[in-house]
Amino acid sequence: QLALVESGGGWVQPGGSLNISCAASGLTLDDYAIAWVRQAPGKDREGISCITTGGRTLYSASVKGRFTTSRDRAGTTVYLMMDSLKPEDTAVYFCAAAEGGSSCRRLPGDYDFWGPGTSVTVSS
Repeated sequence: QLALVESGGGWVQPGGSLNISCAASGLTLDDYAIAWVRQAPGKDREGISCITTGGRTLYSASVKGRFTTSRDRAGTTVYLMMDSLKPEDTAVYFCAAAEGGSSCRRLPGDYDFWGPGTSVTVSS
């Protein structure tokens, strides 16, 4: 059982940046593909990024060029660096893990473990 926890959410003005992270206490995430999935109020879940066990990354069109996901050297944490934030980026951001993650999963529902989410609000 993998208990993921996100941290670093908060409020930021449009055009600003925020760095959020995903970790599982006492465990590494090296054996999992880790996705970031967000859900805006009243909207469906949207997969926005993924990093594989081999370090390959994928991004949705809505965030590509603005968001970057990465792993720390110890393999304990996965980050999502968010730049040039827009009001439409306001959402709860979840990290999700897939076992045997040599490739990213195609759909959010294909991930095995989820954190409780961290809220990001972008407004003036």
